[in-house]
This record gives sequence, structure tokens and C-alpha cells, in this order.
Amino acid sequence: MAKLLDKKVSIITGGIQGIGKAIALKFAQEGSNIAIFDVQEKDSVKKEIEEKGVKVKLWKVDIRDFNLVEKCVEEVNDEFGGIDILVNNAGITRDNLLIRMKEKEWDDVIDINLKGAFNCSKSVAKFMMKKREGCIVNISSIIGIVGNIGQANYSASKGGLISLTKTLARELSRRNIRVNAVAPGFIKSPMTDKLSPESREEMLKAIPLKRVGLPEEVANVVFFLSSPLSSYITGEVIKIDGGMAM
Repeated sequence: MAKLLDKKVSIITGGIQGIGKAIALKFAQEGSNIAIFDVQEKDSVKKEIEEKGVKVKLWKVDIRDFNLVEKCVEEVNDEFGGIDILVNNAGITRDNLLIRMKEKEWDDVIDINLKGAFNCSKSVAKFMMKKREGCIVNISSIIGIVGNIGQANYSASKGGLISLTKTLARELSRRNIRVNAVAPGFIKSPMTDKLSPESREEMLKAIPLKRVGLPEEVANVVFFLSSPLSSYITGEVIKIDGGMAM
């Protein structure tokens, strides 16, 4: 049976761990060759993805640096012979109440979560436009929709990513490039694993499905939006939050 991403080339930012790694493994399972942009380098992750039978290469990239991103995207195009999919997953948090938030905490989150997605999308778009085909998926957050106390920077970055998604979908649709976003809620991670039983119980009260999501569940939706299964979908934001913000 043919794999839906067979021989496609995907760039995944922040693909070394968490949701990004789950997306890379899912895409590889479906036949896509993988280019990972991350500030970390882990050969063990590269090997794990390669075991799916695809080509994998890691680029150490600070996505805040437009010139570096542009250079690395060109290298991916040369190395793999094209670019079909971009997943803007890389992101950070620097939580604090507005009144206590330092300028650097604001700038770091906006620069990585939002400017980084702009840098990667702009650099990749020119190659997709030449092919008249491509797909971009942005990893936003439910916090970008509903907000959250102590996360003004993160909420603004993820809300901005949703607006960027809709604008790019309109601009790039003329070249048959689809742009969508997903908005995860509470997803299992080292951070959620460290929650106290009391905090975890309080968190679960807000989720109708009464559990946290798994990175693989996010990866499944990102795969859907990157595959021919969603060929008539663009400019959409799909919540993956167990019903938290229904």
C-alpha cells in the first residue's frame, strides 16, 4: 500500500523532542524524508527516524536568525531536491505575570514562536511557489485562542501564529500552497509530568475528556493537514484539546 507522504521532503522545526519528534516519526512512517531544524543535536533521534526507512538530516539552527534560516533552507533544497512540507513547531515559554514580565522574556518568546515561523515560512515559500505546490502547518496553542494568566508573551505569539496562518493561506493559495494550524491543549510532556497531583487534578477538571493529550495525537492531525487527505482545506485552525475550549 502506497504511503501518503512517499518521497516528500519535510522540514520540521523543533523536531528533536516532544510534539516535533512525534511529527517527524509519523511523517517518516508515511514515507517522507525529514530535515530537522533545532538548536539541539541528538544522533539518537536521527537514528530512530532513519529506522523508518527514510533519509534524515539535522541542521543546528536558531530560527530567530533569518539569514541562517534562509541558508539552511537552501541547503535542504539542494540536499533533498525540493521541499514539500514545512511544520513550524519550534517554540518556548517564559511565563510571568505582565507586571513582572521582563522585556527579554517577551522578546525571546515572540522571536522564536512567531518571528521564527515567519523566517521559515518566507524562506520555504519561494521554493514551494516555483513548484506551485506545498503545505505549511503551524503549531499554535489553545492559549493563543483563549489566553492564560501569566502567559501574555506565549498567548500573543500563538495568537499571532493563527493570524499569520490565515494571511499566508490567502496569499499562497494562488500557487496551490495550503497553510493550516493546529492548537494543542494540555499535551503530555516533561512539564506536565512534573505537576503535583493537586495541579494535575485541577487541570483535568477543565478538560471534558479528563486526560492530557499525547504528542502522537497531535502528530496524527498534523499528518492529516500535510497529506492529500486534506487537499481542500486551507486557512483552518484545528483544536486538539480534549474539548477544553469547545
